[in-house]
Amino acid sequence: QVQLRESGGGLVQPGGSLRLSCAASGGYFAINAMGWYRQGPGTERELVAAVTSGGRSKEADFAKGRFVISRDNAANTVTLQMNSLKPEDTAVYFCSASHDYTLSPTDYWGQGTQVTVSS
Repeated sequence: QVQLRESGGGLVQPGGSLRLSCAASGGYFAINAMGWYRQGPGTERELVAAVTSGGRSKEADFAKGRFVISRDNAANTVTLQMNSLKPEDTAVYFCSASHDYTLSPTDYWGQGTQVTVSS
């Protein structure tokens, strides 16, 4: 069974930056896609960004120009660098992974890490 362990959430002021990291472990088959979703208060979970082991990536419109997703295939890790954070970015951020080459990975989920953007 694949397990995802996230780190890096916290409280940051508007305009600040945070770096989220996620490491995948376990399972028998290759993890070919990893990504990040978020869920704010009273909202549905939405895709933030995803990347495949082949290097394809996708970012939500709200993330373009501010967030950068990257992956270390050898280490099975994914990182989300978030810059110019806004209060509306406040949410629980979930790492996700899939065995498929998909830009919407949803086979496995991390426990979530809270990101709060507030002054």
